[in-house]
Amino acid sequence: MASSKAGRPLTYADSGVDIDKKDLFTESLSGILRKTFTDRVIDNPGGFAGLFRLDYKRGLFARNYKDPVLVACADGVGTKVKLATELDTYNTVGIDLVAMNVNDLIVQGAEPLFFLDYIAVPTVDTRILNDLVRGIADGCKRSGCALLGGETANMPDVYSKGDFDLAGFCVGVVELARIQKPTRVQVGDVVLGLQSDGVHSNGYSLVRRVVKEAGLALADRFPELAESPGFNGKRRKKNAPAPEPPTLGQVLLTPTRLYADPIVKLQRNYRVKKVISGMAHITGSGIPGNLCRALPPNLDAVVDYSSWERPPVFGFLQRHGNISEDEMRRVFNLGIGYCVIVRPAFAESITEKLAKLGEKVFTIGRIEKGAGGVREV
Repeated sequence: MASSKAGRPLTYADSGVDIDKKDLFTESLSGILRKTFTDRVIDNPGGFAGLFRLDYKRGLFARNYKDPVLVACADGVGTKVKLATELDTYNTVGIDLVAMNVNDLIVQGAEPLFFLDYIAVPTVDTRILNDLVRGIADGCKRSGCALLGGETANMPDVYSKGDFDLAGFCVGVVELARIQKPTRVQVGDVVLGLQSDGVHSNGYSLVRRVVKEAGLALADRFPELAESPGFNGKRRKKNAPAPEPPTLGQVLLTPTRLYADPIVKLQRNYRVKKVISGMAHITGSGIPGNLCRALPPNLDAVVDYSSWERPPVFGFLQRHGNISEDEMRRVFNLGIGYCVIVRPAFAESITEKLAKLGEKVFTIGRIEKGAGGVREV
């Protein structure tokens, strides 16, 4: 038998990969995944892939499609994972991972069906991995999709101690006739903006640079951040006493808001009328770089940046980083995480419906003749 220079046979564990520990972790996830399963998931213990039934017949709950189109997307969390490592907090970036995918998917008019995750780590730390997967499962359950499976890659030669990365993959479905297309948008349509829960998951290389250059401590509490929306995943009730300011780290780790549930429910209210002209998930490049993707080449969205409340974290970052307003608008969502373009006659009723579904909605703009871009007021 060949041996190492040390005089004993080498094992996979010697190279930093513990197969037994990884297998035990994978087996322990069954209960977490099952909590997200819908009636469409087909049980497949020991399978190499997840099984999902597109159509199923369950009486009043039947959801069969006449002309179904599958919608798929993939995304990650970016350098926000570095912040999670620095704060040793991993139960929120899993929600971010789901949100970055499902929020993209619903823009096409689709409902999420199932989700897969990919987690890459230098070593199998079950505490960290369990927190990550529980966050992913939480995001899936709140978005109405099943966490069907995933992969944990143990790669000590690629990732240094303390590093990790996340990727997610989501599949949804939409009727062919209900697919959202830019050609639906018309002059006079109204642009509604749904409030974000803060920075979400874009621009964190700049965020972390501001924290470093300004000498800010992530554990410090700043009174101006007390009113941050989405802190701890909850919105403060009207007239409730102001809470203790969260730490800067807590504000920056606030997960991306999940818009799937309210948007899917909203669309079910209009099965015949096509009152929604277009939608956009506001991620990196802000409103100018994302809302334009919902527009035809002959129309502009005219957006009034004074029409909504900007969460305090953006003013905080802008001041401490001496960031120009143009750069802020180009990088961050600035308080609008999702846009819905609607027919003007339905703008008020749609705003009311979204508010009842828990969203804070602002009328932020209108559609005019143009060249397929966003004009800022």
